[in-house]
Amino acid sequence: MRRALNGVHRDIVFSFCQYGMGNVWEWGGEAGGNSWRTTGDIEDTWESMSGIGFAQAGHEKFAKPGNWNDPDMLVVGKVGWGPQLHPTRLTPNEQYTHITLWALLAAPLLIGCDMTQLDEFTASLLTNDEVLDVSQDPLGRQASRVSVNGDIEVWAKDMEDGSKAVGLFNRGRWKSDVPLLWSELGMTGTQSVRDLWRQKNLGEFPAGITLPVARHGAVLLRVGPPAREP
Repeated sequence: MRRALNGVHRDIVFSFCQYGMGNVWEWGGEAGGNSWRTTGDIEDTWESMSGIGFAQAGHEKFAKPGNWNDPDMLVVGKVGWGPQLHPTRLTPNEQYTHITLWALLAAPLLIGCDMTQLDEFTASLLTNDEVLDVSQDPLGRQASRVSVNGDIEVWAKDMEDGSKAVGLFNRGRWKSDVPLLWSELGMTGTQSVRDLWRQKNLGEFPAGITLPVARHGAVLLRVGPPAREP
């Protein structure tokens, strides 16, 4: 199939749908795939989305430009099968977690909702250019899980410009303060921090930062050296 597709004079993405069977991420690229499902079908519930998304840890070594792990489509907006659609059962916080994690995973961002019925909130989730920049970064790295402390997880993704995209996740039932140390990211010295969902600079910090993260929520940061005057 790969040879046949290479003979067609236009770009075609070859996506394997193995549902994660046979550890397809280990051999999908060698078999000519551009992406491969790493899991069974996702549902618009916290249990399904979070169970799939956070289980992608360890697959990052098999991802690179042209070869992507695919944890299934996005379940925001009005979703369902056939004419009977319903608003996603994910809460707003859970939707932020969903898009944040999929962007860090460099996963194919396949819109799974009816685009003719996009509400303002869903459209903003899908069109934040700074979040999309994390997903589409030319370096093509998939995030790794940096740390786990109970229900708190920190994931980080190397970016082409030398910065790090960092997700702070709270899988717990209550709002929590999440600390992030530059040493966890392999960084030293003062770093600038930008909140990508709010598109707001948070400032410069010498050793790390602590931020509140909502129940089932996420914060997406870009961390890098402070800009210097020329």
